[in-house]
Amino acid sequence: MEQSIVDSVQLAGSANTDLSIMGLFLAADPIVKTVIVGLMLASVWTWAIIIDKVLKIRRLKSRARAFEDSFWSGGSLEDLYDRIGSAPPDPMSAIFAAAMREWRRSAAKGLVSKGEEVRASLRVRVEQIMSLTIGREMESLERNMSFLASVGSTAPFVGLFGTVWGIMDAFQSIAATKSTSLSVVAPGIAEALFATALGLIAAIPAVVAYNKISHDLDRFAQRLEGFSGEFISILSRQLDEGA
Repeated sequence: MEQSIVDSVQLAGSANTDLSIMGLFLAADPIVKTVIVGLMLASVWTWAIIIDKVLKIRRLKSRARAFEDSFWSGGSLEDLYDRIGSAPPDPMSAIFAAAMREWRRSAAKGLVSKGEEVRASLRVRVEQIMSLTIGREMESLERNMSFLASVGSTAPFVGLFGTVWGIMDAFQSIAATKSTSLSVVAPGIAEALFATALGLIAAIPAVVAYNKISHDLDRFAQRLEGFSGEFISILSRQLDEGA
């Protein structure tokens, strides 16, 4: 009889415990609140980066295809440069414009028709300019990727820290009330599990997106390098024909 009374009192106390997400957050320890807010902000920023990168890569692929169609259409490269040289809209156009700019400067100085050593030097210089342009464009595209990597690797451990702190808070509540009722233990355990869940919610999309976007960027970089090699072959052929 006495035990049933104790159980009914404990259950009545547990009924007043707010286990909703907002209730858990408001009742959480300040340290756990900081962890929760930090993980939520990291998750929001992660999704912002993911959406931005996916849309940007899709847009760049479309523009690269359009540029390649114009480049291989058989038209004049000089005319193509005049159309896009001042404001290249994508990395492939920027590579083409940088190479053509150096080519025009050299042609204006008459270096294209000079000796073999001068032409070889021009070829190397154009290759270096294209390589530097690729590096600069890829560095711009890879901006904020380190954040995705950091979130993917650290968010579970940050959530685990919140979990440990929440469990410690639950034990402190047990020690203070000298009771193991659900109303005493539940808030601390619930906020601990909530921190773990948020850590996984932030980390999983970051890891998946980082791997996918990195793969897409690597393929795009290979595409740029392939175009660079083809274009330098065209310029080399023109140098040999002009010798």
